[in-house]
Amino acid sequence: MPVSETEITNLKRKVDRYKEVLGNTKSYREKWKTELKKHISDQLTALAEAAGLTVEIEERSGIQNLEAIALSLGTEVSGLREPVGNDLLRDLIKQNGNLVYQQLFNGKILVLINYPFIENYGQPQPPKTVAIYRPEELKDPYFVRHMETFMQEIMMWEDYDDDIEEPNQRIGFKLNFQGLPDGAPDANQ
Repeated sequence: MPVSETEITNLKRKVDRYKEVLGNTKSYREKWKTELKKHISDQLTALAEAAGLTVEIEERSGIQNLEAIALSLGTEVSGLREPVGNDLLRDLIKQNGNLVYQQLFNGKILVLINYPFIENYGQPQPPKTVAIYRPEELKDPYFVRHMETFMQEIMMWEDYDDDIEEPNQRIGFKLNFQGLPDGAPDANQ
């Protein structure tokens, strides 16, 4: 089967784009190592200090080129205690949440929020993805915005109640029964 010159040209464009993407991955990884990792850590440290927020900056480097910098609000005793027998009580530990800047497999930077979690008390909420950036897109003003988003999400978690109706706070099988008169058929049945 003969192949047209147009088909070959289109294939060559795709191959060239593929090579460019692979080159970007190498470039992004190198930028992380040489400058971005330190810059993220410095920015988070400076913002926390300026805001009067006590944090820990953690470098996670378990897998090369999937490293992360995390601003952590730390770990503490939650105030909840469970009985373990013979009048003994065990404190439940609370992870206070963190803001994470992690390299993806392709060298781009994933920014996400890990919500607080109390051990043995429900399931942790899934992380919230804030954004994904190429290294050159991660500008200094974004760090302030990320910190503000992080603090807002953590405050909402800490101040949880049922006053604000959100999809995750509905009764039962994600159905909202408020406003249905007694005996009225539910349209979702």
